[in-house]
Amino acid sequence: MWGGRFASGPAAIMEEINASIGFDQRLASQDIRGSQAHAAMLRDVGILTKADAKSIIKGLDAIGEEIEAGTFTFSRALEDVHMNIEARLAELIGPEAGRLHTARSRNDQVATDFRLYIRDTIDQIDVGLAALQKALAAKAEEHAATVMPGYTHLQTAQPVTFGHHCLAYVEMIARDRGRFADARKRLNECPLGCAALAGTSFPIDRKATASELGFDRPTANSLDAVADRDFALETLAAASIAAMHASRLAEEIVIWASAEFNFVTLSDAFTTGSSIMPQKRNPDAAELSRAKIGRIAAAFQSLLMVMKGLPLAYSKDMQEDKEVTFDALDNLALVIAAMTGMISDLAPNPEKMRESAARGYSTATDLADWLVRAGGVPFREAHHITGSVVAAAEARGVRLDELPLEAMTAIDKRITDDVFDVLSVDASVNSRTSYGGTAPQNVRKMARAWRKRLEK
Repeated sequence: MWGGRFASGPAAIMEEINASIGFDQRLASQDIRGSQAHAAMLRDVGILTKADAKSIIKGLDAIGEEIEAGTFTFSRALEDVHMNIEARLAELIGPEAGRLHTARSRNDQVATDFRLYIRDTIDQIDVGLAALQKALAAKAEEHAATVMPGYTHLQTAQPVTFGHHCLAYVEMIARDRGRFADARKRLNECPLGCAALAGTSFPIDRKATASELGFDRPTANSLDAVADRDFALETLAAASIAAMHASRLAEEIVIWASAEFNFVTLSDAFTTGSSIMPQKRNPDAAELSRAKIGRIAAAFQSLLMVMKGLPLAYSKDMQEDKEVTFDALDNLALVIAAMTGMISDLAPNPEKMRESAARGYSTATDLADWLVRAGGVPFREAHHITGSVVAAAEARGVRLDELPLEAMTAIDKRITDDVFDVLSVDASVNSRTSYGGTAPQNVRKMARAWRKRLEK
């Protein structure tokens, strides 16, 4: 197909390192779409006859059906998905197939295919992320008033609600979706027609091709168009952050499902057992989701290193862009599906959560705030007084709301019996009514707003 300059074929090891058909056959549907758009444009500008264009487009349809049916044979000797499809087209329609490659190169062809593929994948990932948000928002509304400990440094800090905790991840995922949307917007320019690197002397209509393929516009510089893989890098960066968020949630599920915490229970659907310890219920789906960030972030770093020293325009190094990208995006989609299933599946243990929230003097800040409001005490002084009250409760081995009033007034006489109205975990969460706070009324309102928004 390309060997007129060469007197003999490649060495076996050259074929081994050069062939990409083992992984880039995944781009077949995008390659066919791009080729059909190119053929239609060549027809419309008069480079192809209507008969040749019709034959080419019909032949590409037939190849698409063969690939879909699993009857198409991909050959390593033909290197890549582009040459495999072109060779099969020649078998089906004859030498007219060779006219399809007029005014294009495999360089702009693969850049177009890859952009189409990533655009399609971003759309699929967005659907998955929206489903995960829906599962979290539903759980948040259901448990808007389920009290649990909030942590800083993994130490008990203040009471929050489980619904509020779920909504924190809804917000994270919203930012993930925004990053993918931004990446999609920037990649949505069409390289087709830039040819090898310098454009073409044929009177082609790149705007027509771009429009046919759903791109916003053609790329503006032929060198940049074939040399660019920013669109893959940006998508992998967004994928890495999304995977990091999933990993954080997975880590919390692992912790919450432990016997020591016992905050949630996962069913048989998302746990496994042990080959030696019959009592075990291991949160393996969460653990594997937690681990996927390693390979997804590594894919970003891998492609970054491939691209960092390449001169313009195309180099064969860029063939290394696809395997890592395919693997990363496949695994992210799997993680999103697993996390969605686990969130829907897990059953919180409200009693255990409440019991834990009441420990660790989690309402100490409420005491300090009460001193500021009721006693007019400057916050720094209130903080010091509260610390002394906590020390007194700790010495007696009781919670703050169990410490006798006289023990508190011995520390500061401005403390009155009214203080007990703010020292329960329910009073604490109910008081956090500031926008974005954990009060159940806030959580219900926000969860419902998210569910309504996501339904659209």
